[in-house]
Amino acid sequence: MAAAPADEPPVFKILVLGDIDVGKTCFIHRFCGGGFLESYISTIGIDFKEKMVKLDGEPYKLQIWDTAGQERYRTLTTAYYRGATGILLMYDITGETSFIDLAKWLRNIEQNSSTDVQLLLVGNKCDMENRVVELARAQKLAESFDLELIEASAKENINVEEAFLALAKKMSESRSRKLSRKHSARDVIRWDKLDQSDEELKKSSCSC
Repeated sequence: MAAAPADEPPVFKILVLGDIDVGKTCFIHRFCGGGFLESYISTIGIDFKEKMVKLDGEPYKLQIWDTAGQERYRTLTTAYYRGATGILLMYDITGETSFIDLAKWLRNIEQNSSTDVQLLLVGNKCDMENRVVELARAQKLAESFDLELIEASAKENINVEEAFLALAKKMSESRSRKLSRKHSARDVIRWDKLDQSDEELKKSSCSC
């Protein structure tokens, strides 16, 4: 993620991943203020939406990328993951296959994304009565990968905003840690240079 100019809010690139028909596009559309899509035509290509949010009073721009059917053709490449600071990994609580395939997605994420990318697991369609993935089972998986789990519903607008804000908070905290490490490294380098200069001055004075 490129650093934002001083007068512009930081930009967080979020990927929404998961099997086809888990509700990714509807979830993004709901969060960005478009309501629920009762029906939509799946498109082929990369699509993203942007939304401004505030965390602890500070503005951030979320750039939310939708796979838009690309996962059907297994064409998600390293280039797609490049610059991503957060990933919302989604499964359908009424679809066993989408839950089993989470392992595949996690391997893909591990192979293609940066080591400090932030993840959030979302079980979509929690309003449905024909659940096949029990919450306890999903929690066990989440704990094994040290992931936060949120069950949500794009249709009923349950925990949609909460999911994105939880992920945004993780990214914000990660960004703060990274900036802190950079400042610490600069301090070390600066003092090292001062020490080196001091030694060089001593040597030059002795040679006089």
